[in-house]
Amino acid sequence: MSLWLFSLNLNLYKMRIKQFDIWIADLEPQRGTETGKVRPVLIVQTNLLKDHPSTVVCPITTNISPSSDILRVHIKKGIANLNHDSDVMIDQIRAIDNRRLTQKIGELPPDLQKRVKENIKIILDLD
Repeated sequence: MSLWLFSLNLNLYKMRIKQFDIWIADLEPQRGTETGKVRPVLIVQTNLLKDHPSTVVCPITTNISPSSDILRVHIKKGIANLNHDSDVMIDQIRAIDNRRLTQKIGELPPDLQKRVKENIKIILDLD
């Protein structure tokens, strides 16, 4: 195994990405209606894929949409160490390379985890 590949694997191991963690991610470059910028994201993929090189996330925004109860899950300032009232953008779910994740900042509480799961089921039409 090359030194570079070993170093990459070691760094990903140290990250310990877990479902419902909130991380800062660099989502640039952005295309079309994709959410861009460096911003918080919510890890939504199962912990069974913890060693996978990419991660399924929902971006988080401070552009609050109070009337969007299915496409968004609202998070109050201070929860999961967020500095502003925020929305998890359920409709922007996507996979990103783990190298886009830079720093863990918090974990979503169980009541909001349940809302995220319910809303993902609705937008993906899962039973």
